[in-house]
Amino acid sequence: MNVMRCILAATALIMLNACGGAPLPDYDYSQEPNPLQMEYVLGVADSIAINVWKNPEHSASVTIRPDGTITMPLIGNFEAAGKTPSQLKLEIESRLGKFMRLEGTEITIAVTNTASYRFTVSGEVNGPGIFSAPYFLTVAEAIAQAGGFSRFAKRDRMSLLRRDPATGEVRTIPLNYDLIEDGSRPDMNIYILAGDALFVP
Repeated sequence: MNVMRCILAATALIMLNACGGAPLPDYDYSQEPNPLQMEYVLGVADSIAINVWKNPEHSASVTIRPDGTITMPLIGNFEAAGKTPSQLKLEIESRLGKFMRLEGTEITIAVTNTASYRFTVSGEVNGPGIFSAPYFLTVAEAIAQAGGFSRFAKRDRMSLLRRDPATGEVRTIPLNYDLIEDGSRPDMNIYILAGDALFVP
């Protein structure tokens, strides 16, 4: 009789697990970048102020065009999207150095508008669409930006599609919002990067 009870209890436990929520994602979230700990990467539609000290005629306030380029006096057109301000500064110094002496001249670059930070939230949310923000958002903040979940949302089976800028490869990052919300998996509440697509089934 005791053996039969054990078998029934084990069977009930297996069925309970099978009918429960989504399985715990097997993913190392620590490998995802934290943009707050990295230098900003410039993108299309971002605006920057380039100041060439003691040479105001060579300074410029520009917006990165759809083809990723900007224009500066003397230098002309060159690529800016995909570079950090530090990388862009080095390139400007190299290019300007062909036309003028830069000894004692400091070049500074200030990002004045981060319009390239855009991402998508789709699926079972109240306000799906393309969003932007003046600062980096986490998964939870992006869901709030999209108006929260619809009544049919499978919150424990979300996914984030992210393209590798170097290889172009798209990877799927599994997310369980319930575990983010109850505080048991804060590592899942990663930052949304420009170009990310968050999907709620």
